[in-house]
Amino acid sequence: IITRDKKMKDIIAEIDKFAITDSTILIYGETGTGKELVAQAVHNSSRRYSQKFISINWGAIPNTLLERLIFGTTKGRFTGAEDKAGLFEMADKGTLFLDEINSLDSSLQIKLLEAIETKKIRRIGSNKEIKFDIKIVAASNENPQKLIKEGRMKPDLFYRLAVIYVRLPKLKDRGDDIILLADYFVNYFNKKMNLKIKPLSNDIK
Repeated sequence: IITRDKKMKDIIAEIDKFAITDSTILIYGETGTGKELVAQAVHNSSRRYSQKFISINWGAIPNTLLERLIFGTTKGRFTGAEDKAGLFEMADKGTLFLDEINSLDSSLQIKLLEAIETKKIRRIGSNKEIKFDIKIVAASNENPQKLIKEGRMKPDLFYRLAVIYVRLPKLKDRGDDIILLADYFVNYFNKKMNLKIKPLSNDIK
């Protein structure tokens, strides 16, 4: 996490505290503010650091496929269905990062809430309960209070996820980071793509 911003530094300083327990975390921040970087840092600082960190962006996947992806499937349930583990099983003992939680429809919100509360899931088409042991970190790029007010997020899910609530500052409020980030990415892509882009001129700085 590259920053000079005081609010971001304060959040970084709290990461060890976020990581020491298995409490769920909800991160709110606009697109590009570093939600996944914070989630990864929490995982790396936790007792689960040697286990899997699995990330899913729910905004990029149709809701019709999400349930299968999250909970897994049982062979024969529908045409082409196979015995396949879902993300909760795959992340067992590690951390599951649920990005863009605000994209989830109401029926899946209820199922997600039940899974978090019981620490158990059932694959689609199966009656067998499967226990899991994971740390859950969720993120939203929209204000959760606004989502609740508009009926797009169930209050119970919010309170279950936001045991620890982290609000990231907007990029427009991190003016001191502009040059820092620009210099970082110039150097990064020079090395990665074998380029020779010149550093920013002093006039720009």
